[in-house]
Amino acid sequence: MSARPKPAVTYRPMQELDLAAIMAIEPKIYSHPWSRGNFADSIRSGYSCWVCEHDKEVIGYGVLMVVLDEAHLLNISIAQTFQGRGLGRALLLHFIELARHHGGQMMFLEARPSNVAALGLYESMGFNEFSVRRGYYPAKNGREDAILMGLAL
Repeated sequence: MSARPKPAVTYRPMQELDLAAIMAIEPKIYSHPWSRGNFADSIRSGYSCWVCEHDKEVIGYGVLMVVLDEAHLLNISIAQTFQGRGLGRALLLHFIELARHHGGQMMFLEARPSNVAALGLYESMGFNEFSVRRGYYPAKNGREDAILMGLAL
């Protein structure tokens, strides 16, 4: 349990108007961030894109793609200043419920082996490692593997 209080948040579908706020967060928390176009394409493609707000400020977001009975969490992020307060766990739970609502039987995601905090969160939520995707992510010195994880819904 974190010593910092968990702020009250709300969730709502992402809109293109949110992309400026998202792009203010994304490059601060990832060495190889998604582009504005990646998020815009996800919205236009009909993916389940959501933002997490505190006091009407976007502090987190995520993108879920559901195809038939499989859900794939493509992006989940909490602004750096709000990390460590249980908001990532709450946002992940929100996406798990969305996946179930859309008929998902399995939920998948990829994580960098170097992202120890994310791996710990996913494991604590019941995700299991399925495989490793070699050279999946761009990295400062070449490529980094991705750990493919899944959760039965």
